Amino acid sequence: MTGPVIDLGELRHGPDEDPLPRPPRANGRPLRCALVLLLVLVTVASAGLPPRRSMVTLPAQIAAETLLADDLFVVLDPNPAQPTQRRLNAFRLPGGEPAWQTTVPAEGRSWGIMSMAGTLLVTVFERTTTGQGVLSLAFDRKTGAYQWQQPGSPVRLADGNVLLQTGNEEEPVSLRAVDPCCGTVRWQLLDAAAQVSLRDSGYGADRVVLNQPDGSIEVRDASTGVVLARANLGVLGGRSPGFVQVINDLLLVIRESPTTITAYGLDRLDRRWSGTAGRVDFVQDCGPVLCWQTRSAGLRAVDPGTGQERWRSDRWAWVFPYDGRLVATLLNSTGTAVRQLVVLDPMTGRELAELGNWELAQFALGGPMIGVRQHPDGGLLVAELDVRTGEARLLDVLPDAAGNCQAAAGALLCQRVDGSYQLFEISD
Repeated sequence: MTGPVIDLGELRHGPDEDPLPRPPRANGRPLRCALVLLLVLVTVASAGLPPRRSMVTLPAQIAAETLLADDLFVVLDPNPAQPTQRRLNAFRLPGGEPAWQTTVPAEGRSWGIMSMAGTLLVTVFERTTTGQGVLSLAFDRKTGAYQWQQPGSPVRLADGNVLLQTGNEEEPVSLRAVDPCCGTVRWQLLDAAAQVSLRDSGYGADRVVLNQPDGSIEVRDASTGVVLARANLGVLGGRSPGFVQVINDLLLVIRESPTTITAYGLDRLDRRWSGTAGRVDFVQDCGPVLCWQTRSAGLRAVDPGTGQERWRSDRWAWVFPYDGRLVATLLNSTGTAVRQLVVLDPMTGRELAELGNWELAQFALGGPMIGVRQHPDGGLLVAELDVRTGEARLLDVLPDAAGNCQAAAGALLCQRVDGSYQLFEISD
């Protein structure tokens, strides 16, 4: 099904410093618009209204954790009567038929669900006699059969295994890489470091960076645990006013008073460049540039190879790369973000298009960017956002949807007011 196109912005070829509405065009524009509108109305009348997209209702409670994973919709429902017996339900897609149901033998607040190959991992806060800990439980994806449980919060590794991390600000971090099918330990480090950073390859973590209390840094291969580089960079793990971030092939050390950022090559810890900056809350990958982000004062974009500034702006609250562009939200006069989305050229910061006021649905790597917003008559207006053309292509109005949407594999999953979910086909 091909929906109509709503052009919510104009693709620009130069900076637009004046946000005020455009003045009226020259005479003749209203007549052309009227003719175009008449043609659209005639076409729609002759073709008839497009059929409503097929939808499937999936049961869930309001406080449930959910996961849309390819051909399964997984729901972890709370069970107030028996908090140690939360229900885990799976439904086959696209029809919504029940696949299996099981219980999660743990008490605590759920962190969420993740799917890895043939395994579903449920992570909860576990209440113990000595306090709280993080517990991960594994279930067979096809049958729901319980497989194993181990302490730790799970991270997907690029080789298909799972890295379980335990510890907190008061306890050293321990790491165990395990096979998701059976929990077999591949490698482990007990009391490994004060702080741990990971490099995500897009398909899972492939580097582990350990920041020790004495300021030494270790870079390890996430698949084997083998040390690739070691050096003392003077960042005292857990105690110094500064922090470490890993972005692509760089390890960044951010120090405060004054703020300086020093970049090292990740696998050799060789010094690449250093620069000063104002306050930096965090650094993020912005495609061909690094973005030095400050929540209350916009961002700076720098060259990752030299640290030289490319551009800066105090207009954007946050940004992320998508399809060779940057998508940004506006920063208003009070220093808070608004949902007005714009498209930027990452190399220059030039505004290319305005996408409009949208809340983004969760989407998988490489998947379509879906925006939703409240419809005046109720439900959600849904559109596919195209950063290349600067257009929002209308897909549908979902009358019973309330929000909390996830997009994957040609489908959109949105929660209803009563807590249940509806699955809508969004592929053409």
